[in-house]
Amino acid sequence: MTSSGKQSMAVTLPLSLLALALAGTPVAGAKAPALADAAGTYRIASSSRIQFSVGQVGGSGGIAGSFTKFSGIFRIDGDDVGRSSVEFTLFPESVRSTERRIEDFLRSSAVFDAANHRTVTFRSTGVSQTGPDAATIEGVLTARGKSRKERFDVRLTDWNRRSISFTIRGSIRRSPYGMTVGTPIYSNVVEFDMNIRGQKR
Repeated sequence: MTSSGKQSMAVTLPLSLLALALAGTPVAGAKAPALADAAGTYRIASSSRIQFSVGQVGGSGGIAGSFTKFSGIFRIDGDDVGRSSVEFTLFPESVRSTERRIEDFLRSSAVFDAANHRTVTFRSTGVSQTGPDAATIEGVLTARGKSRKERFDVRLTDWNRRSISFTIRGSIRRSPYGMTVGTPIYSNVVEFDMNIRGQKR
């Protein structure tokens, strides 16, 4: 190979590496999705994922599950995110876990009592924006006929003109709702981990 060919290759290789690096680098000034930009009313899509877990003392195990049937509407106020609202409903009979016996236990009167309480609902009472893409939602959660105030942390992950995605995290004590079975071997705290997708109405 001639010296000019070597020089050409030496120049071409770094340029290609630079192009690859720049391809994964956000453009300067690019704007991440913000709650105020996503103003509108959305219906929760069936492709959403709603999971929960209850830890076991010692960390050697626990119970994990998910809901496959749910519905809800949320509204984002573009002028004042604090005036936004959320409503969602979970259907305990749709709970799924790793084993059928665990599912039956979760549906039983010891936990969700799905035969007598067909829904778990949440209605927001206030929204506090904590960042351009984040907020804390407070509201009333009702399960097994008992209601109390709870709080969830929300972060917007994706948005376009027709759809939206965000994560919701929350820690809820189960004893106030009459779900004391298994304590103290199993934690009194239920950790909710949700990836919610919405379609604009």
